[in-house]
Formats: sequence, structure tokens, C-alpha cells
Amino acid sequence: MKPFGRNILIWLVIAASLAFLINSFQKKPRNAEARNITYTQFLNSVATAQVVSVRMEGKNIIGITKTGDRFKTYSPDDPDLVRKLTDAEVDIVVEPPDDGPSLLYVLIQWFPMLLLVGVWIFFMRQIQGAGGKTLGFGRSRARLLTEKTDRVTFEDVAGIEEAKEELEEIIAFLRDPQKFQRLGGKIPKGVLLIGPPGTGKTLLARAVAGEAEVPFFTISGSDFVEMFVGVGASRVRDMFEQGKKNAPCIIFVDEIDAVGRHRGAGLGGGNDEREQTLNQLLVEMDGFETNEGVILISATNRPDVLDPALLRPGRFDRQVVVPHPDIDGREKILNVHLRKVPQAPNVDTRQIARGTPGFSGADLANLINEAALLAARRNKRLVTLQELEDAKDKVMMGSERKSMVMSDEEKKLTAYHESGHAIAAIHCPASDPIHKATIIPRGRALGMVMRLPDRDHISMAKDQLEANMIVAMGGRIAEQMIFGDDKITTGASSDIQQATAIARKMVTEWGMSEELGPIRYQENQEEVFLGHSIARQQNISEATANTIDKEARRLVDTAYTACSKILKKNSKQLHSLAKALLKYETLSGNEIKDLLAGKKLQRDEKKRASQKGKKRRTSLPEIPIAAIKMKPQAG
Repeated sequence: MKPFGRNILIWLVIAASLAFLINSFQKKPRNAEARNITYTQFLNSVATAQVVSVRMEGKNIIGITKTGDRFKTYSPDDPDLVRKLTDAEVDIVVEPPDDGPSLLYVLIQWFPMLLLVGVWIFFMRQIQGAGGKTLGFGRSRARLLTEKTDRVTFEDVAGIEEAKEELEEIIAFLRDPQKFQRLGGKIPKGVLLIGPPGTGKTLLARAVAGEAEVPFFTISGSDFVEMFVGVGASRVRDMFEQGKKNAPCIIFVDEIDAVGRHRGAGLGGGNDEREQTLNQLLVEMDGFETNEGVILISATNRPDVLDPALLRPGRFDRQVVVPHPDIDGREKILNVHLRKVPQAPNVDTRQIARGTPGFSGADLANLINEAALLAARRNKRLVTLQELEDAKDKVMMGSERKSMVMSDEEKKLTAYHESGHAIAAIHCPASDPIHKATIIPRGRALGMVMRLPDRDHISMAKDQLEANMIVAMGGRIAEQMIFGDDKITTGASSDIQQATAIARKMVTEWGMSEELGPIRYQENQEEVFLGHSIARQQNISEATANTIDKEARRLVDTAYTACSKILKKNSKQLHSLAKALLKYETLSGNEIKDLLAGKKLQRDEKKRASQKGKKRRTSLPEIPIAAIKMKPQAG
């Protein structure tokens, strides 16, 4: 039956129900408290002049006696009744008979029943009009992405050229499958995008949707999981059914690790909802039925937790790694995001890319957004290089807390603490160059020395790790040298934590200990599920654990001793840098180099030149304003 016919039938049922209710009930009598008498008693009362007034409603007679009593009776077809009442001087009121109860009375009495009928009609209309979404728990929640507005293409994706090439081949296969099938090639069934958070996996999938001229379904891994067992498997079946109807098409599942984790782990056994969903996904991707033309693209940042059956050939045939971009990739990403931002001519994306090692695409997009917000707060029309540098410092070091009240003693201690880090970094050849040193509180730190590498580090050498531990010890040693052991503070807690973590990894993971050798020692304790109890399994012996502690202590002590020698040897530089930080609060890496080399800071030279210029301008003759040619400013 068509939806229009079903709606007409429903309204006819409603109308019939209302008519039945109206005709089934009578009106409530107005004088329910009146006494019933016989017609003979009524005539006798009229003859003896006991009746004062009567109301005649058809053949029903309701009257009042002289004593105020009410009575009612039923009159036959008596033609002399009116004459008898008139002779007895009875007041007569005649009303037409009541045909039935009023609609308002029926609605009031039957409102609960009508409410239940309305709720039932609402659910029926939801089931009919929305394709059964009210009770359709097993229907897929995949959305068809048309990309009619805000379309994303491969031109909007930069810094991951290898991943783009892999996906461009799939798009070419969808557009012209005969080109590959002539040589016996088959379309890949699944593509897994693997990479850290923020590297552009979802953006890359949207670019595929923008480039491919085929239907594109998108869904999240968590959309399959429900509290009802079997719902996720039903949604997987329905998703692939939609894909078959629209083949060739692409289905994108974001965060597939929500349903693709190892089976058999935990207390739920093999019958829980997540594992049934995964089993159905495995069957749909590589079962007896072929899904020709349906390509599944998934993204995850946890490939280590995925089930091995999901990663074998025939299911996810291709695994595309989406890493952090290198310096060239970061420059391209910055140029892509700066298209929508009005920028000044002095913006150098190469300089920003060099100063942001390890940044992902999302981090760079956030940096551009912060720079635009800073320019707006400063009432500028363009985003300049200064806003980009300030935004970079904010993202990497946190916001400045200039309103924080610090005593002079705390400022002095912070200045020497940060100077200790800086001097140690300058005199360690394997350390990264200093980018900036500040004693302005940022984030949770009271001060900070920031170092940036000259190039992207793919791996870390042993001398670099030792240099990082030496630099980490610089703050605590500077406090001890200047203020004594009784005045050391808790400010070195994060430095000690960093040095300890490096030392333990050198011993247990990277094989950089002569005592323990190139063996990996798993220190974390695994949880083994035994029935309903949890047993903790120790992976190393007690003697080995003691040796690890001794080796880590030895590495940290060696770094501490080396840093102490550096700071004692260069104590004059420590004092001069601390005084400069107290004066200027923030120094760049080049300014620190000039200061330690005995040169005057550039900001002092600029200030002196501006003061001399002001003195010279006082002796110059006045120049008419019309003769001055103003240059447009870029900010």
C-alpha cells in the first residue's frame, strides 16, 4: 500500500473512533439528586397544589415542590397535562430534548485514550515516513558525502605526497578499471591509513571524495557499537548492501580501532558486541560473496591493537603511512592554510617551517589560526611574520602569564635557572641550538629555554641523548651554585623527570648500556586475565631491575657532573646572561650568542639610534606636510 493510502486509512480509523465515542455515551443528567416519583404521584401533587414549577425536556419532567424538594418523572402522551398544570398555577419551563453528550465532555472523559492513540499514530508515521528509523537499530549510519559545498581536493592536501600517490592510483582504477584489468590487476578491497593524530588522514579521505566521481560513504567506527548484541553486525551488512547498490563506491571508516581490536582479550570472551561486529566486517571484506567495486578506506592511529585477520592481504591490501611532514611538507602545508589569510609581504613560510619540527598538519593549521586571531586583536589588516612567530611560541610554550605576580627573588632565581640551561646547551656540541630563552611564565612553567634543531631528526644519537640530559641538569646546578643547597626549588622537577626517562630508555629500550647490553627489558607490567581475576606478570627479575636502576643512576650522575664542570668553567657567562634576562625578560638565540660574545644587543643599538634621531630632528627646519610622501604600511 502506498504511503498516501495508508495515511487516509489511519485518519478514517480516527474519525470512526471519535464518532463511536460520541454516540456511545449519554449526557450526564443535570439533576442527578432529584427524587424519582410515579406519574400518578405527580398528578396528585399537582391536584393538591404542592408543585411550584416544572421543567419539561421532551417527556422528562423535573419539578420543585413548595417544600423545596426536587423530583423527576416520565410523562406519557397526556394531552391534558399542560391544562392541568395551568389550572394549578404551576410555572412551566419547556426545553428541547438533549440528543446526546457534548464533544467537549467526551474529550475530557476520554483524553487518556486519545493520548495513547496519538502516540501509536506517531510511532506508525515514524516507521512509515522515515524508512523504519525508530525501530531500525540495525540500519547503517553511513552518510553519503556529496561534497557539493566546501569541496576538498588533492590541491588542499600537502606534505604527504607518497600517500596521495597511493590514493590517486585507486581513484584512477575507479574511473577506468579496464586499464588495470587488461593486465590482470584487481582493485584493492581495503586501504588502511596509518599515522599519528593530526597528520591529515581524515582530510585525505575527504580529498578522495572530492576527486573521485563515485559515491562516498563515511562512518565512524564507534557508530557500529551498541549495547544490543548483534546490532553492529547488522549495521555492517547494511553498509555493504548500500555499497553494492551504489558500486563502484568508496566507504570510509574513521577510527576503525573502535571495532577492529584483537579478539579474545578481556573478560567478555568471544560473544560480545564488538567481536561480532569485527567478525561480520571480516566476512564482508573477504567472504564467499564478492563486493566488486566497493573499496573500504579506514584510518587509525593505533595499528598495533588491530586484529591480524583485518590486516592480511585480501582485506586491507594496502597500508598507507601518513607521517609527520618534513620541513618541505610543513612549508607546503603552511602555504595551503595561508591562502585564506591576508598576509604581509614579510611572511616567510620557510622560516616558520624550520622552527616547527615535529608539527603535524593540525598543529600548523592551529598556528595559522592563532596568528590570525593575534592580528585581529592588534587591529591589523594583515598577518605579519611577528604574529606567526608569537603564535608559534604560544603553541609550543603556552600563553604568556604577564599578570602573574613574582617577587624579585623569584625572578632572579628563575633567571639563573634558565641561564643554567642555556649555558649548558651552548657548550654541548651535540645539543640543538637555542631558539629563545624567557623568564616570563608560560603555561605551567615559570620560565623556559627552547631549543630547535637545524633539521628534522629521524633518529637520535647517543651523544644527543647525553647532551639532552646535561642540559636538563643545568637549572638545578645553577640554583645550587648561586643560591646554595638550602635555596634549591621544585622548579627542576620536570627536568629531573626528563633526564630520568631518557636514561631508563637508553638502558631498557635502546641498548646503550655496556652493563646490560643490547637487550630490550620490558619494564611495564602486563595484566593477564584469568577468569574474573587479574594477575600481574613481572617481566624482569629483581636482580635485573636493580641493575637497570644502577645504570640509569650512573647515566644521570655522569650528566650531572659534566654539567657542573660546564657551569663552573663559564660562571661569568652565567651571570651576564641572567642579568640580561632580568632586564629584557626574553632573549632570542642570536641575542644570546651576541651577548656571550661581548657584542651589544641589537635592541640597544636601535634604541640609541632612535634617541639620536630625535635629537637631530629637533634642529631641522619644519617641512610642510604636503611635501612628505607616505608609504603604505603592511600591518
